Amino acid sequence: MKHIFLLYDTSCFFEIVILNYFMSLTDCEMAFCSLDGQPIRAMEGYSVNVDMALKDVDPEQVRCFIVPGGDISHIDTDQVHTCLQELKRRHVLIGGICAGVDLLEHAGVLDGRKSIRSEDLDVVNDRHVITARANAYVDFAVETAKELDLFEDEADLRETIDFWKYHKRAPES
Repeated sequence: MKHIFLLYDTSCFFEIVILNYFMSLTDCEMAFCSLDGQPIRAMEGYSVNVDMALKDVDPEQVRCFIVPGGDISHIDTDQVHTCLQELKRRHVLIGGICAGVDLLEHAGVLDGRKSIRSEDLDVVNDRHVITARANAYVDFAVETAKELDLFEDEADLRETIDFWKYHKRAPES
């Protein structure tokens, strides 16, 4: 099963890089897609090659679908909305952070669900839909990784939170 990240010009990479790191450490099969399969330029200035066009994403092979923030005007399309609705129907984990949450809202993914739009929280996880504010990128990564069962155990989770959120040094080996 694939973990798909929808990238687009002005995507905010900093909002998803920690989640990408967690996934890479746990051998998740990740793929970056863009609307047309062409490279994108992230908000931070990085040029990023993608693995596929959105039309080539097989919803039956998707374990999670992540939308970072940025200027979503170029991806706020019927094609993306239809894809998100199909993934929601299949109970695929869908995550949005910052303006990515706006896209989920426009696509109807948040209908009947709690989110950062309805709750005064930095991260909300409701029935396979995770939403987060831009400054909650560590919490977003941790919550998504928890939902995907990427932590070995409670001690691994605690050590990860201590390191990434509270900047505690990793235990010496």
